Amino acid sequence: MALLQTAATPLAVAGTAALLALFLSLSAHLAARNVLGDVPIRNAFLIGPLPAAIAVAAGALDLPSLPAVAVAVVVDALLLRSVYALDRRLTAAVTAIHAVVSVILGSVLFSLYVLVQSAPG
Repeated sequence: MALLQTAATPLAVAGTAALLALFLSLSAHLAARNVLGDVPIRNAFLIGPLPAAIAVAAGALDLPSLPAVAVAVVVDALLLRSVYALDRRLTAAVTAIHAVVSVILGSVLFSLYVLVQSAPG
């Protein structure tokens, strides 16, 4: 039986982690602005890397995705709470909005990617 997947190189894993960290940082900033108002973008760059590392490590180690997502969301909430000095209620709101923004923005970007890839010529 032939393998359809190739082994991931360290550069590919690092690139995936970096792009995911950037994506999660930007979506965290959008979520924080939505709930908290005007917040500096530099705070968001403290949020994205750790959940991205959890997601990439779970994928690379073939860990189950549901517990990995749960751990990443909890870590995201803890980071949001500490970076923005939020109470529990605001932490829950920003975390929920961050999850929603990430899913919607990710879906739109993936759909655009598929659309471009399926273009004739």
